[in-house]
Amino acid sequence: MGRAARPRAGRHTRLSTAAFKIVTMLNPTPADLGVLALELVPAAIFGCAGERVALAAEQWPRTLRFGLPVVCALLYALISTAHQMFSWKWMALYAMLPLAVAWLLEWARTADPEQRGNWRDALVLVALGVPVDLRWFDAAWPGGLSGLGKLLLVDAGLYGFVVMRRLRGSGFDFHLRWRDWKTGLRELAYFAPVVIGLGLALEFLHPHGHALRLSMISTWVYIFIFIAVPEELFFRAWLQNLVESRLSPRLGPRAGRRAALAVASVLFGLSHFNKRSTHFNWTYVLLATIAGIFYGRAWREERRVPASAITHASVDAIWSLWF
Repeated sequence: MGRAARPRAGRHTRLSTAAFKIVTMLNPTPADLGVLALELVPAAIFGCAGERVALAAEQWPRTLRFGLPVVCALLYALISTAHQMFSWKWMALYAMLPLAVAWLLEWARTADPEQRGNWRDALVLVALGVPVDLRWFDAAWPGGLSGLGKLLLVDAGLYGFVVMRRLRGSGFDFHLRWRDWKTGLRELAYFAPVVIGLGLALEFLHPHGHALRLSMISTWVYIFIFIAVPEELFFRAWLQNLVESRLSPRLGPRAGRRAALAVASVLFGLSHFNKRSTHFNWTYVLLATIAGIFYGRAWREERRVPASAITHASVDAIWSLWF
């Protein structure tokens, strides 16, 4: 679940309230589309050839390895200048934050070669996740384009965890397998009766009819790319992965896996506390926490982000189109 709660009086779809309002923007400029394309390039590269890129980066000069993330600031400069809202304050932030992420994760790699997870990993996750959830950086971007800022942070995290940290077991791989679909749709089948029954009982879900049409495929693809994959990358590939690595030596593999699933699911639920609400939206938090359990189960089956993203995107698409 990554969508905003629907007001009873409204019929806003999942796309109109999506966290990443990109493809729905009106009259995009060439600069908007260019920055979007450039921001998608790192995800595509790391998703298709992450290990090869990380190995190649080991041969780069140290200055290049640490300095490359500053490109994030250049992308901010490009779009903010095009919209006549450039700010040196935001320019400095988008230069320093990705650099800090890279430095902290290189430090974590040196201090924690066994990859048990330490405070540096936690600090990076907080620095990447909290500003997105609380929308601290949205003011830096033109109206309707704050999703580009979120994608920049995804790129910074990918570079840090793939190239600098060399994090194992994340499962960020765009080579989809039949087993990804099997696992993702199985967890959807397990989860759907639970969330529909509970959501209706709590008056959180409000059914409405939409006839099946081909455009629903593009809706699912949009949600998969811009919502499910980024959220599953953060909460499963990074958070659940690191918590599991931290707890398993202490609790044992099985208990560690269960504890990590619980921690990641609760934090995923809590990240929805302020979605389209001026108060703590406990119903949304509860349902998102339960959703996180099934997304986490899909990911940990074979440690594959595509599997959990399939479950996630399918849940959100069903919710958008019929609830």
